[in-house]
Amino acid sequence: MESLGHIDLELFRILNGLHSPFFDTLMSWITARLTWVPLYLFIIFYLIKSFGWKQGGVYILYLIAVVSLADHVTSGWMKPAFERLRPCQNQSLSDWIHVVGGCGGKYGFASSHAANSFALACGLCMILTSKKWLWWAMFIWAIIVSYSRIYVGVHYPGDVIAGAFIGIFISLLLNYLLTTTKLKNRL
Repeated sequence: MESLGHIDLELFRILNGLHSPFFDTLMSWITARLTWVPLYLFIIFYLIKSFGWKQGGVYILYLIAVVSLADHVTSGWMKPAFERLRPCQNQSLSDWIHVVGGCGGKYGFASSHAANSFALACGLCMILTSKKWLWWAMFIWAIIVSYSRIYVGVHYPGDVIAGAFIGIFISLLLNYLLTTTKLKNRL
């Protein structure tokens, strides 16, 4: 376990150290929650236009559920349970860490940004199964959002990887439950 912590720290050192004024501005913008509101509104519009109010509404509720659950698992359960300091809260790293913007809460395991982004990406891919280009676009988006959390100094790579797995798992689990209970088609 200690060697995993060392690898996580060294990987953080490399990924957080790739900074410049241009990328500071870009990553600060990417990591901001409100930046992606137009994307979320577009997704809502697209689902309603493609599937109608009833089925589109079911899909929107599914996406809200997966993102909300992913956020609750990471922020509500994991961060208080593991109490792993964010890199920007770790005083032993203060000599070399590059922090862009604020630090956020005290604890960072697991990344809610990563969990939420990957939950949305995976959930949308479960809905739009025939749109293979979307799979690539959404997962690249989720990776960029997740990397931004390392870049700005608020998460270790392990936090982001755990968050990504949680988001994907929750999305797949809820999709499975909806599909097997046939609730998806009844609504």
